[in-house]
Amino acid sequence: MPDLLNLQTLIAAATSGSFAGAAKRLGISPAMVGRRIQALEQEYGVKLIERTTRTQRLTEVGSRFLVKANRIIDELEELNDISRPDAEAMSGRLRLSAPTTLGIKRLAPVMAELAERHHALSVELNLSDRNVDLVAEGYDLAIRIGELKPSSLIARRVGSYHFVCCASPAYLDRFAGPERPEDLRLGRCILNLNLVPRDEWPFETEGRESFTVGVRGNIEIDNGEALRTAALAGAGVIYVPVDLVAEDIANGRLVEVLADWRKLVLPIHAIHPSRRFVPGRIGAIIDAIARGLRD
Repeated sequence: MPDLLNLQTLIAAATSGSFAGAAKRLGISPAMVGRRIQALEQEYGVKLIERTTRTQRLTEVGSRFLVKANRIIDELEELNDISRPDAEAMSGRLRLSAPTTLGIKRLAPVMAELAERHHALSVELNLSDRNVDLVAEGYDLAIRIGELKPSSLIARRVGSYHFVCCASPAYLDRFAGPERPEDLRLGRCILNLNLVPRDEWPFETEGRESFTVGVRGNIEIDNGEALRTAALAGAGVIYVPVDLVAEDIANGRLVEVLADWRKLVLPIHAIHPSRRFVPGRIGAIIDAIARGLRD
């Protein structure tokens, strides 16, 4: 019977696209990745991965072998869940991808609490504002903000992402604060490149009628923390997630404007690959994230 570590290494190498990527994911050296896969090839007398100096690819046999390897790992996960049905027994490793601001402000505390409660559980949290390919890059779970495109992924809504308009007191001393969304056209705005389109900010009336206001500014930024820093420096009004600036508003470093107008609210989903069996720890972590976002 194949060594389970060798099977996991083959899966990591196949999904990450390189021995170096698999090594980084597993916390071992690329040479160890090579030795484990070579051990599988010797045990079964087949070539699983063809490698050159620049590329690697699964052989035809390797592709079929990978399907079986995934199935074996799934079966073992299921056995673990049957033998340890209590959530307090959560263990194993899980790779999670999430957006940067949400990850820093809301998910990192959730991961810290999980780590404290479940010492046998290992969670790798990768923060990026790009949408990773869960299967190709070997992620077990991802958190996505916004409406989802149709796919084979399994999704569960875990929260809502609220936006706010704000500016620094210094900016509001120099420029009249907007009393209506249309007044934004008269001031200076810092454009958020994560909004599409960047220069059309959405609002709703009290009757829930949606409309947008065209804004302009000579600074455009694609990172939440940089948007916050520019606003603190008095560069203009920003339209950003509440999580990013809540402490600044509470402490008076930034001032909310247009508070009576409803801003953008986006759904937050947890998504994971569609598989015959989903490890119990994934469901438990999704539950913990949903609780954390509610709090």
